[in-house]
Amino acid sequence: MATSSGKLLRFLESKKNLAGSACGVAGVGLALTGAAGAWWPVVVAGLYGAGALIAPPERTAPPPFDPNAELDVLRADFGLLREYLAGVELPQAAGDRLTELMGFYEALLDPGWVAEVLVADPESVHAVSRAVRRDVPECVDTFNRTRWWARLTPGGESPERQLERQLDLLHAEAERLTADLREAEAGRQQSHTTYLEERGQRS
Repeated sequence: MATSSGKLLRFLESKKNLAGSACGVAGVGLALTGAAGAWWPVVVAGLYGAGALIAPPERTAPPPFDPNAELDVLRADFGLLREYLAGVELPQAAGDRLTELMGFYEALLDPGWVAEVLVADPESVHAVSRAVRRDVPECVDTFNRTRWWARLTPGGESPERQLERQLDLLHAEAERLTADLREAEAGRQQSHTTYLEERGQRS
């Protein structure tokens, strides 16, 4: 019963009902002046319906997502990834490259102003998330699987070389990402310089 009352109240307060009622009142005014004749109920109902149709639809506000909460979840997943990697044996060259790559992600996700810059760019957050949750684990896991098969059937490109190429590509992607974020900050600094120059010219 309370739900039905709430729906009725929302309808009475809706833009469609208010607009329809306003037009309906205008129809009543026409009826009182005699302009609507004997068909005044139809005129009033028609004007109400027309007003309800032309009124803009009700807008439901989107939920207030907190982008920082997404980073908190990503940091937790990054911690899981570090635990996983700690128990994996990798060749020296690939291991060093992976350590350097993980340093990139750690620096970006570390709470502080850098993370604030990161979270302001959803594409960058997506790139880091994809690397942490899919790319790096996939690189390491497929290396371990392929290395086992390579021991049984040697030949072809070594799994170690494939892993190094994958990590090089991820490293290049991380460098591009940080360069884009740095460029965004440089643009922000330049915009402030321009603002101060223009303000100085006006004073």
